[in-house]
Amino acid sequence: MKLRYKLLSLVVCALFSANVFAADGSSDPIKIAINDWTGQHLTAHITGQLLQKAGFNIEFVTAGTVPQLAAIAQGNIHLQTELWDNNVGEIYPKAVEAGEIIVIGSLGLQPREGWMYPGYMEEKCPGLPSHTALIECAQAFAGPDTFPKGRVITYPASWGTKSKDLIEAAELPLQPVAGGSDGAMIAELKAAYAANEPSLMMFWAPHWIHAELDMKWVDMPPAHPNCGSEPEHGFSADHVNDCGFEQANVLKIVWHGFGEKWPGALKLVEALNIDNATQNTLMLEVDNKGRALEEVVTEWIGANESVWADWVAAAQ
Repeated sequence: MKLRYKLLSLVVCALFSANVFAADGSSDPIKIAINDWTGQHLTAHITGQLLQKAGFNIEFVTAGTVPQLAAIAQGNIHLQTELWDNNVGEIYPKAVEAGEIIVIGSLGLQPREGWMYPGYMEEKCPGLPSHTALIECAQAFAGPDTFPKGRVITYPASWGTKSKDLIEAAELPLQPVAGGSDGAMIAELKAAYAANEPSLMMFWAPHWIHAELDMKWVDMPPAHPNCGSEPEHGFSADHVNDCGFEQANVLKIVWHGFGEKWPGALKLVEALNIDNATQNTLMLEVDNKGRALEEVVTEWIGANESVWADWVAAAQ
């Protein structure tokens, strides 16, 4: 009799738990976008593990930076935890305006993007970090495949073409060469640095490389609406209308049906906050020390419950 009572109690509890979960959101997996750089992987996996702690099912979906936006608008991907909004093409603003993509808010990173070079290049190109000095001594950055033009390693093609667009529009004495991936760019940078060779690369912060190597940023003028689209608004002979790269906002975005389908998960995403120091430290473990990303994320979550406990509690 006692055994039957216990079994009945377990069934009732299970049904009650299922009803509570169903009231809070669907049990369908939340599909989280995975792009092709380590920082975004870390952000996505931290979010995924915390959503699991809150009782949600998750699934990671590999997607290109620009192609992912159509997938989010259509509901094939539900969550992007680290969107850099200055490299998103035309789909993103249209989808936001149409209400197909919802911007949740800032992730918490303080980003910087632009052209960077090793500190030793200032001896070979006096006047750096000024962008006018870079133009005048572009040949100092030339490679065998670009001479006499300076060689600029740009983002992989799937990340957009902002460097290429600016170089072509302003007719700069530079040759853009697309990087193969985040890892390939780092490998090329470290090889050039070790050999004291010229290097100019489109890059970003936060990133662990800034803690390991003496890298400098080219001082670029502020961006304006026509940067990279009209020659007279790119770099110019008199430098009156020069402009640089628009700096990003790093945002959390979701499919428009996300909050209705997973209201608790939405609260967690709203509370989620990751700063440069956290991401730099974790990237150093993964990219420089060769540790497994999932292991590093699990370790961070285990040591930082005071940071994320309220985020998970908000979702439950």
